[in-house]
Amino acid sequence: MSSNPDALLGPAEVRELAAVLGVRPTKQRGQNFVIDANTVRRIVRTADVRPDDVVVEVGPGLGSLTLALLEAAAHVTAVEIDDVLASALPATVTARLPERADRFALVHSDAMQVTELPGPPPTALVANLPYNVAVPVLLHMLEHFPTIERTLVMVQAEVADRLAAPPGSKVYGVPSVKANWYAEVKRAGSIGRTVFWPAPNVDSGLVALTRRAEPPKTTADRREVFAVVDAAFAQRRKTLRAALAGWAGSAAAAETALVAAGVSPQARGESLTVEEFARIAEHKPELAEHKAEPKESE
Repeated sequence: MSSNPDALLGPAEVRELAAVLGVRPTKQRGQNFVIDANTVRRIVRTADVRPDDVVVEVGPGLGSLTLALLEAAAHVTAVEIDDVLASALPATVTARLPERADRFALVHSDAMQVTELPGPPPTALVANLPYNVAVPVLLHMLEHFPTIERTLVMVQAEVADRLAAPPGSKVYGVPSVKANWYAEVKRAGSIGRTVFWPAPNVDSGLVALTRRAEPPKTTADRREVFAVVDAAFAQRRKTLRAALAGWAGSAAAAETALVAAGVSPQARGESLTVEEFARIAEHKPELAEHKAEPKESE
């Protein structure tokens, strides 16, 4: 893939860059820098980055993955919150890939606050997400950038398992359901600890998401569906009749909504698909009453 193997960062280059910048990876921001060029090549390959792709990367750090993405994509926009890293990255790109520097843009911001990006709309999200904010950032990007068709993120292995878990799995939960609202989700590989500096105490995993052509068909909106999901898993050991009592107004109202949705009141959240959660949302008491009200004739 690479026309210039020297463009990518290896362990010596990463540490040298960090020393020049006075950067030490911080646990507070969940920073672990990739120091292995073969790993970033593998990520780009697994992400199926194409020559016409516009890629958004969150948390580029020193630029290990950024450079590999720039070699493969039409354009890369990196979103970085850290002041020092954000100020240094454009110079790194210009120094190591000068012929593609005009295809790079930097957004110096918290990814959770970003709702628009410069340049053409992104078609892919590829990122080594900071461990402590991986799920919120992923869901935020999928919500606000509907043009993202394909996503590949590297996250803590445990988080990867949760995101890709099917209904009925012990680790199936809020991240699994919400990610599945937007996309088909699957595990796409494992990453060892030695490719990072500093080496984390946990393994990492790759998760691939392919956006659905459209969200599950429902008369409820996304926020209404997600409210049911949050309520169901807030007390995941309880039956849905009990867990959704607060959401519905009472256990009896929850049971009525569940029965109307064709879901057993004795079921638990981990057994339900995203489509079933959507059906329950449609039958929230005030929503159901509103739908039942006769419309005034025009």
